[in-house]
Amino acid sequence: MISKPNYNYAIVFYDVGEKRVAKVFKICKQYLKHFQKSVFRGHITPANYLELKGKLKKTIKPDYDFVAFIQTIGESSFHEESIGNTGIDPEAIII
Repeated sequence: MISKPNYNYAIVFYDVGEKRVAKVFKICKQYLKHFQKSVFRGHITPANYLELKGKLKKTIKPDYDFVAFIQTIGESSFHEESIGNTGIDPEAIII
């Protein structure tokens, strides 16, 4: 029997109607760390992942809103590259 990998890291990003933005943000913040605007990421148990997904399904309007989930086995099992405004003040960096 082939077992499914135990994903324990997730990235969630969304584009939802203005009336639901605050509610979706609040739900995501209960489970993951806020990364950038409508993007959250972090370690999450499979049970909490299912709970998060269920709460978001009840909150959004599927015909209008969009929520994407990326699951990985761990923080180090994917490559991330960013360009543009990272939200970090360049003058606050000590070299």
